[in-house]
Amino acid sequence: MFIHALESMGKVAGSTVALQQEMFKKWVGLFPGMPGAAAFPQYSAEQVEQFQKKWAETAGELFRRQREVFEAQFKAGMENIEAAFKLGECKDPEEVRARTIELWRKCFDSLRQVSEAQIRETQVATEKWFAMFAPARPSKN
Repeated sequence: MFIHALESMGKVAGSTVALQQEMFKKWVGLFPGMPGAAAFPQYSAEQVEQFQKKWAETAGELFRRQREVFEAQFKAGMENIEAAFKLGECKDPEEVRARTIELWRKCFDSLRQVSEAQIRETQVATEKWFAMFAPARPSKN
């Protein structure tokens, strides 16, 4: 029963990582490269340069934040696995039951926290991408 719960949590974690990777691939695919000012004659070279800089900063920040969420998820998973191995140290069935219930609560709380963090990060990323791709006003030369 406990192995089934760990397998389920592993599948959920794998699914969330796959979803995030697919989302980033789609976002990066929206703008496959950094064209120069010649590709946007309606914008000044300075505006194109500012966009390129903002693009690089935003992408870097999003990847750093994604790494932090992943590291937190990995740390919580490792702690839960360590706690699962300590169940063998229990002296009586009541202690096993109490520790198992505590572990289940921790596992589901960790899963909830990671899911909430991923949702928050997705919202932040979406807001940043919409702000970046909002129609800019061409310069009036």
